[in-house]
Amino acid sequence: MKGRIHSIETFGAVDGPGIRTVFFMQGCPARCLYCHNPDSWKTDGGKDIEIEEIVHWAVRGIPYYGNKGGVTFSGGEPLMQGEFLIQAMEALKKEGIESALDISGTYVDEFTHDALAACDLVLLDIKHPDPERFEIITGRNQDTLFEVIDMMNELEKPCWIRHVVVPDINDTDEDIEALNHFIERIHNIQKVELLGYHTMAVNKYGKLGITYRLKGVPPMGGEKLQHLRSLVKLPADAVSRVSIETK
Repeated sequence: MKGRIHSIETFGAVDGPGIRTVFFMQGCPARCLYCHNPDSWKTDGGKDIEIEEIVHWAVRGIPYYGNKGGVTFSGGEPLMQGEFLIQAMEALKKEGIESALDISGTYVDEFTHDALAACDLVLLDIKHPDPERFEIITGRNQDTLFEVIDMMNELEKPCWIRHVVVPDINDTDEDIEALNHFIERIHNIQKVELLGYHTMAVNKYGKLGITYRLKGVPPMGGEKLQHLRSLVKLPADAVSRVSIETK
């Protein structure tokens, strides 16, 4: 079976635990204001890849994974290729390689549940806890996010929460308190990451002829981001292996 891929990153260190091989899958239903891979939106972009190629790339990294690393499927939105992911993760499991899914909660289909069941870890990007602002940021309804969370809870799937903080959009103390309240509904949280907005993709939008809707918004300041990180609270019933990102 063939999948559609945007790019591959070896020795990834920010998309899950340990050293990872990251497969950025092609296609995404969302149009996030701060997306740094707009060239991954179209489902007919990128290039074809076979399950065997996924395994080949992943196996090359085994000496570096240690007991924490593995493979992460990011995007785009990887769940748009759920059937392919299921087969790929099953093939990786046979090689003793763990898989993580880096998802946005903006897409659900008949393969979503089984794809979540097949992975070892979910990296869930909470765009915004408020439904109206979620839709402004992503162009998508928040209902799919709740569907994904319900499936994760049913499966008791380990989870990292990721949240991009953008100046004047979700960078207040109240915004973080709203995030704290929102993630109380999610089981098995192992980590909460606040990620600062950056402008490294602005030139890419120009080359693609796409309007960058956050033009003029500055990168997230490190001092303020550190303050906001100090406000993050893990759910009371979170598992014992939890941490709050403080880098």
